[in-house]
Amino acid sequence: MTKALIPYKKKNAKSRLSPALTLEERESFVELMLRDVVTSIQDAEIEEIDILTTPDNGVPKDLQVNVVLDENDLNEAINEYLSHEKEPIFIIMADLPLVRAEHIKDITSRPEDVVIVPGKGGGTNVIFVKDPSNFHVKYYGSSFLNHCNIAKDRECSTYIYDSFLLSTDIDEPHDLVEIMLHGHGRSKEYVLERFDMETGKTRAKISSSDA
Repeated sequence: MTKALIPYKKKNAKSRLSPALTLEERESFVELMLRDVVTSIQDAEIEEIDILTTPDNGVPKDLQVNVVLDENDLNEAINEYLSHEKEPIFIIMADLPLVRAEHIKDITSRPEDVVIVPGKGGGTNVIFVKDPSNFHVKYYGSSFLNHCNIAKDRECSTYIYDSFLLSTDIDEPHDLVEIMLHGHGRSKEYVLERFDMETGKTRAKISSSDA
């Protein structure tokens, strides 16, 4: 049975979106993105979802998920988690609200040992690992190459799942347009309330440099 793992940070999140959204708006926005990711996972019929976070990030209590608390950095926390797991693990970042259930079903039905979804700039947005005990993660920097090399070193068969929607993590103000065009759910509604696609300006307060 496949489990899903979502690393999640809400407190002081997404500073690069500050030209478009205030801190309070960003924290609300990342929670909505998380909800959209969880919904897509549930629609893909993955029943067990773990949110990996720290106590100060406040995972919404109404989500039907398990909360795994770990104060360590991302790599240490995920690798500690993987060391205790025996079933296939679908790891997805919480800032991928363009994901659909069909993406998840495609990935988790692949015959390879490891499926990797590259992100923008050489990052890694999704990893599906059939044997967590035979894999570890190394995010930051060119993590896509890191994970390809780790899979090779562990003699894992690997498939690169190339998807525009899954490669689009929401980090910069211009990424908000992708939600307007391709998004769904609560995060899209939130952006549409605050962003004017025709002018490229937010309806919320913007910095003077954008005026």
